[in-house]
Amino acid sequence: MLILTIVCAIPYFCGKWLDYKMDNKLSDQAQVEVVAGFAHLMSKTFKGDVNAACWQRTLSGDFEEIVAKLELKANLTEVSMDDLEALELSAKGDLARAVILDDFQLLTAAGASPSLNLIKSYERDEAFDFISTDVYSFHVDRSPIGTDTFLCTYYGAASEILANNQAEQKVLVPAIREKLRELYDGQEEEFESFLTEHYFDLHYQAKPGAIPVKLGLGQLWRLAVDHPDQQCLPCIHRAPLEKEGEYRLLLIC
Repeated sequence: MLILTIVCAIPYFCGKWLDYKMDNKLSDQAQVEVVAGFAHLMSKTFKGDVNAACWQRTLSGDFEEIVAKLELKANLTEVSMDDLEALELSAKGDLARAVILDDFQLLTAAGASPSLNLIKSYERDEAFDFISTDVYSFHVDRSPIGTDTFLCTYYGAASEILANNQAEQKVLVPAIREKLRELYDGQEEEFESFLTEHYFDLHYQAKPGAIPVKLGLGQLWRLAVDHPDQQCLPCIHRAPLEKEGEYRLLLIC
């Protein structure tokens, strides 16, 4: 009986250990602030090294069922809340839907414009063999006004972030910069503007030994954006390569 008790307890303690390891890993990241709820997520001020906040949570419900019942109309399909509410779901699927609807309500009330995307794959940038500007490349977001990027992966492969000191801006890599100069045919003093206009300056490459942080499933993230009033460096992130035959269900705004 004692052996049976120990064996039955293993999944519980393993789950707790994994939860602890996740907490420990995120708390070990100088750029990440783990918060207890949505209000704390919104009120966190990004300063210094901190440019990402994570509302860490364990979600209830069957998100896979939602993915299976949604219609993919393109490689990336935006799902309206009306379409989501129209799905006939099991009790567990309905729990998952309630989570998504609640996240949308919270973000919308906070002034954000959330979008729910069913993703097979993103468009790839294959114009050049020495630099890419698609979302699979480590990059930062830029805005002329104060704002943030919000992400939550409900199902499928999760996005990644990278500490700024573990990355190098691609336009500063000598070999890449030289090839970009070969593309440019304007005045020398306008070269930097050329890099900005074509979004080359937003993209980064990981330094040797860099360790990206996976954003996980169900966690609602707030990432710092490059804007005039920002008090920290923007958060470097990228979309993951999708798993073969598996869609992603992603909230983003």
